[in-house]
Amino acid sequence: MLRLLKKLTATKPAPVPESVPVPAEPVAAVIERTDPYILGLHDAVLSGWFNQQTNELFKGFAVSAEDTVLDVGCGDGGNVHFCGVRGAKIIIADIDSAKVEATRQRLSDTPARDIECHVTDCNPLPIADDTATRVVSTEVIEHVEDPAQFLAELVRVGKPGALYLLSVPHPSSEDLQKDIAAPEYFQKPNHIRIISEEQFKALVSEAGLEIISHSQYGFYWSIWMLLFWEAKVDFSNPDHPLLNHWTETWKAVVDSPRGAQIKQALDAVVAKSQVIIARKP
Repeated sequence: MLRLLKKLTATKPAPVPESVPVPAEPVAAVIERTDPYILGLHDAVLSGWFNQQTNELFKGFAVSAEDTVLDVGCGDGGNVHFCGVRGAKIIIADIDSAKVEATRQRLSDTPARDIECHVTDCNPLPIADDTATRVVSTEVIEHVEDPAQFLAELVRVGKPGALYLLSVPHPSSEDLQKDIAAPEYFQKPNHIRIISEEQFKALVSEAGLEIISHSQYGFYWSIWMLLFWEAKVDFSNPDHPLLNHWTETWKAVVDSPRGAQIKQALDAVVAKSQVIIARKP
């Protein structure tokens, strides 16, 4: 998560003539802008991610020190860091060598019992059959040329009984972005397909996995991304009134007495992501 900071500078006031009364100095109120990424993490936790009490990376996907966790498309390493803290063996694979190295370094402060890294396009995965007890691949399938081949590799390297945590963008959010997003958002190497709920379930089932649950979340991010395209700011420093107002509004919503109920209702209408938990027979 990116931390966004503003530095405030003060200038020395001009001297005031003695004949002019000096008003009482007002108390300066410094209003700190809510970090949209920290709020997004909080929203994810409310959706079932990163449960510190139950050791579930996502609801229904518990991780322990006995597990071997493979994360394909590891990104910034947030998922495997949660697993590494629990002492699991970690295997990471990504086509981006910089992300693999950054994730390896991020894992260095965890008690993970082993860390194995691969820079690969996953066709095939350089991992032996029946290796992992937990397989994670989030927001990757929409990027790959052949989803069936990609999933076949994930299934091959999982042990019998392994649990799978898979996610792709939800079509409700993708359809919302279509006429607003930058053209490259829907071009290779980014999102080259929109996957419906039924297509996602079919891909997973046809790969030989048993679906345990299918859920969706992320109304906050759906609207944030829509406004992001309009704001035309850098993703690493998204400081813009549109985004700032939306972030503060969503914070007020989730902090309200019925915030969780409102969030659940809106997540069901326009979700950023859909998630499947599945098992290898």
